Amino acid sequence: MPADGRKLEDWIDGFLKYTENSEPPLLFRKWTAISCLAAALQRKVRVEWGTALTFFPNFYIVLVGPSATGKGTAMNPGLNILNEVPAVRMSAQATSLQALIRHLKDTNLTDIDRDTGNQQFHSSLTVFSKEFTVFLGYHNRELMAALCDWYDCDRKWAYETISRKREEITGVWVNMIAATTPDLIRSSLPIESIGGGLTSRIIFVYERKAGKLVTLPTETNEERQLFVDLVQDLESISLMSGKFGWTESFTGLWNDWCVENHANPPFKDTKFDGYNGRRRVHLMKLAMISSVSHGYNELALTRDDLERAIKLLLEVEANMGQVFSGVGKSDISDIMFRINAFLMTLNTNSIPISTLMEHFSGDLDSLLLDRVISTLEVSQTIKILRKPGCEDSILILPKTKVN
Repeated sequence: MPADGRKLEDWIDGFLKYTENSEPPLLFRKWTAISCLAAALQRKVRVEWGTALTFFPNFYIVLVGPSATGKGTAMNPGLNILNEVPAVRMSAQATSLQALIRHLKDTNLTDIDRDTGNQQFHSSLTVFSKEFTVFLGYHNRELMAALCDWYDCDRKWAYETISRKREEITGVWVNMIAATTPDLIRSSLPIESIGGGLTSRIIFVYERKAGKLVTLPTETNEERQLFVDLVQDLESISLMSGKFGWTESFTGLWNDWCVENHANPPFKDTKFDGYNGRRRVHLMKLAMISSVSHGYNELALTRDDLERAIKLLLEVEANMGQVFSGVGKSDISDIMFRINAFLMTLNTNSIPISTLMEHFSGDLDSLLLDRVISTLEVSQTIKILRKPGCEDSILILPKTKVN
């Protein structure tokens, strides 16, 4: 049963039920819910881990998928709910670094720490942008550097104004959810930035297609009540403050997971080296979200919270590697990604070379196609079968299929 003042047993589950009659894939809806919970918590809760580490529940979440996969549609219900919670501070969708700094400086929120009774000041802001590349700009290294700094939630963040005056912002805390396509990621981020810096701090939520077809998305009375309950519970969650405690079983599982993670990181691709290094940070933040999602107004991390956080992380990592598949210094990395993605959508295990050439005739010639096919074959993504006596005798067999 939920705690006094809470309507739902679990906020994430309630959000997924509220958005069930919509087309976006489950992962997009789930991570929108996670971002909403983070937006409500702000910099008011924390995990003090030893003497040197303090974790705060902010995320940089980017929904990634081709056009019409439901990225913006998944974000809309979250935005509508957050707009009903007065404590949440939101930024404009597209803005400059200077405007963001002014917005952070003008936030000036105060809270009473539940544990110490002291007044604390913080500048908590959630960026909600349906066009990540519009928000980020093209190779905007200055904004990317600032986002890296803000992610760590330093107590003081100093910057220099246009007039060379040094100013500070107290209690920086920035949470972000955004959306983009794989092509726009490749064009907006400098190649050298991928693998570290900002990209290591981002949870990329990748889906290749929409979840389902909904032809009559009418709102039911149950969904209207769920919206009211979600808003009310998020308001209750926004009142939480102080530091998390944890159970012995939580630390036991945490230790086991860290040892396994160190020995077997999820990604071998060097473009995810930075992410692998920050994976523990992502997990602790998710454990905090899992804790406040269920209907108990307590700041306590349990083994169940960590198990759920691990499941959430593994689920999103299953597709995350595809985000940068077309990114690289090779001149054929982009077309290789697109051909491989095309092969994965086929309902058959084979395709004649002539058909493949016809499909991509505007992007490559026969020499470039030979290079791509040879590279895919060496990487064991495809196999080539030669059929004697047939002019168009080469069939391409994807190593794996994605349904």
